[in-house]
Formats: sequence, C-alpha cells, structure tokens
Amino acid sequence: IIITKATLLIYPYSVMSREESCGEGSGVEILENKPYTDGPGGNGQYTHKVFHIGKHIPSWFRSILPKAALRVEEESWNAYPYTRTRYTCPFVEKFSIDIETYYKSDTGNQSDVFNMSAAEKRQTTIDPIDIVTDPIPPHEYKVEEDLRLFKSVKTQRGPLRDDWIEEYNNNPGKTPIMCAYKLCKVEFRYWGMQSKIERFIHDVGEKVMARAHRQAWCWQDEWYGLTIEDIRQLELETQLALARKMAQTVKQGQPRTVELLMSSVQQERANIKHAKTITFSNKCIQCIDI
Repeated sequence: IIITKATLLIYPYSVMSREESCGEGSGVEILENKPYTDGPGGNGQYTHKVFHIGKHIPSWFRSILPKAALRVEEESWNAYPYTRTRYTCPFVEKFSIDIETYYKSDTGNQSDVFNMSAAEKRQTTIDPIDIVTDPIPPHEYKVEEDLRLFKSVKTQRGPLRDDWIEEYNNNPGKTPIMCAYKLCKVEFRYWGMQSKIERFIHDVGEKVMARAHRQAWCWQDEWYGLTIEDIRQLELETQLALARKMAQTVKQGQPRTVELLMSSVQQERANIKHAKTITFSNKCIQCIDI
C-alpha cells in the first residue's frame, strides 16, 4: 500500500510536467533528481525544477515584470509520508512559497499535524478542499476527470458520491483513504502589492491542488501497479522529453544548458538496468508533440 501511495503522488506530477510544456511562456526544466539522506523527513528524493510561468501570470502583474522574472524555481524533498517544497523567483528577492505536507490515513480530522505554536495558529487560515464537491470552473471541466462519473477499470473504485467523506467516517477502515495536510507559507514583502499577490497565490494554489488530486484519482488506471523503479524510469523519460521541448524554444545566444541536461539524462537512462518503456496517455503525447 505504501508503494501504491508513493506512486500515486509521483506519477501525476510527471504527467502534468509534460502537459505544462506546451508553448512559449510555459514549460518545466528538471535540473536535478536524486536521492538524499538525513534531509527533510529523513531519507528521500530531491528534485530541482524551473517553471516558465508567463502564461499563468495575470496581465496586470506580467506587465510590470521583466521576462527574466517569469520563471520560478522549485526545490522539493520527498520523504513520503512527509514532503517539503519551496518556490522562489531569482529576480524577486523578497518572495518565497514554502509548503510542508503530511499524508495521513484519515479524512482530515486531525487538528494539529504540524505542531504549530499558538501564534502560528492565529495567523493560519484552514481551507478544506473536497475534490468531489468543490466547484470546477466551466472552462476547466473535463468529463474524464469528473469524480462523480469515473470508475477505475483496474481497481473498480468509484464513482465517488458527494457524501463520500461522511460515508467513510460512518464505516472507518472499510476502504483505504488518504488526506494531504498542507501548510503553505507565503512571503511577498513588497509594499502596496502584498495583499493582492498573496490573495492571487492563495487562489491559484487552491485551484492547482484541487485539480492535481482529482487527476491523481482519475488517472489511477495509468499508475496503479507501477513499482517505484517504474516511476523513477518514468521520471527520467519525462526529464528527457522536457529537455527536448525546451531545446526547441531556446534562443540563439543563450547558454546551451538544455543540451547538457539532455546528455546527462541520456547517460542516466543508459545506466538503468532492465529499463522498460512506460508510455503516457495520448493527451500528453499530443501536448508535447515529440
């Protein structure tokens, strides 16, 4: 079960990284992906990524930023069931987002997972997310990602009803369940824009988290049964595909870091024994056009 849960967490992010790389103003570069010891949460996997976020920034904010600022760096320490992720923008010194996550086998009824102080609790807003009942903007709705309709072929799980949490609480332990507790800390210390930016980050973060977890559920027929070795191979395939995509858009005169990254990924693939080919669904292949 632990392997299944860890696979659930990693697979969707590999797919979404490919989906994000669909043209100018978008894209993900995976700079590092390696195991670590004695780090956040103990032993785990460290990743360092660069997100090109131009298409996700509202026009009023994009207009005041230089193009070099339209990139965000992500460092992530995944030591399931604990993860820590930090986002920074090299151009904006007083900005950061720090997210700690604990995965628990409950329905979100623990009150102090992060052992916060009394002062921290007073500054914290609790915002429950229900992946079934929370509204979805019409332009983002997809039938194949409707949890009220989806039923897994491999696991026979689903569809989920609106009262799925209450149903579990009335019969605890009957089926597996997992809640992601996330503590998000945002720093944006620029006078005059702080409240507006923090509100924007909150709204976007909530939307991204809800969609990511809906997709994790609806894509279970793609990740169910994969081993952690399969997932590591998939991550390398994703890293290479993203490097290829970024190489198509890199401008003349820029450092050729993309080619160096592709070379290192290809070497890493060659070092993996008994590697198997893991294919993505058509939606992702069409998106990155490789």
